[in-house]
Amino acid sequence: MRLSVTLAAAALLAAGAAEAQSAEDLLKKHACTACHSIDKKGVGPAYNDVAAKYKGDAKAAATLAEKVKKGGSGKWGAVPMPPNAAVPDADIAKMVAFVLALTK
Repeated sequence: MRLSVTLAAAALLAAGAAEAQSAEDLLKKHACTACHSIDKKGVGPAYNDVAAKYKGDAKAAATLAEKVKKGGSGKWGAVPMPPNAAVPDADIAKMVAFVLALTK
């Protein structure tokens, strides 16, 4: 019994790691990494900074998903983020969830 519980826990951890990797792959696929990185400010804010800014905000996922889809400016400086209307909503949701899960 103990071995099966351990194997099940290992499978869940591996699935979680695969999910995180897939979100990172989507960030690259949709060119988000041209302006953003996890821990360094580039043209846009670091994902860690975004996660910190929205920590505890119940509306964060919806707010960020809309910002990714429609673009915007003013929250992080003068350089606007272009709209990403062609990115599927499911991909945006996965990428936003990944970013919001980051902690410093």
